Amino acid sequence: FAVAAVLATGAASASALTIPTEAIQANSVQAFSADALEQFGLFSINVTPLGNASATSTEGAFNLPVTSITVNTSLKITAGAAKGSALEIARVKTDGTKVGLTLANFTINFQTGQVLADVTPIGGVTQAQAAVYNFDVLSALKLSVKIFPLSVTGHEELGNLYLTDDAITTMATALALPKFAPYIMKDTDFGKILIDVALKLRKPVSTKAYVPAQ
Repeated sequence: FAVAAVLATGAASASALTIPTEAIQANSVQAFSADALEQFGLFSINVTPLGNASATSTEGAFNLPVTSITVNTSLKITAGAAKGSALEIARVKTDGTKVGLTLANFTINFQTGQVLADVTPIGGVTQAQAAVYNFDVLSALKLSVKIFPLSVTGHEELGNLYLTDDAITTMATALALPKFAPYIMKDTDFGKILIDVALKLRKPVSTKAYVPAQ
């Protein structure tokens, strides 16, 4: 693991280190709020996990495996990525036409307090790493270390997930929502992101960027 981290410096800037985590137990869970789920129901919107992403046992919660983290020279985490994971957000219009968009290859930027993703409307052009949500850190990363047997675990919680203005416009357009929808979307807290890390091996997940079929 340490060797992989050192090799990653070649792809990182002089002031940052990107550490691959596809082979350890590192997961982020996007848990949509009750308000968000109610809104999805109002507009008959379905959320489908794609690529590395998977549904959890909790309604409206999706696991997005963390594939890398980036730390600065003070070893503070500045970003985390869930490359290869995607969520399709779509609905079927009364005429039978499927409309919506796919959010893929997520990045949590702790420096700007934003969640980024590749945003691809159905039949449209991808916006690479567009800002989707603004967030607050509700519970900063806390590491728990046990000496015997040796184990290291960490948990972090992000909340107050509000769509950016650009994301509201893109989603409302891609989903062909009524004109009043953006006003509801702007005031909706879309939930939480729960991040859990354990220094245990897992079957490596794909680090290939997810590209939606068109």
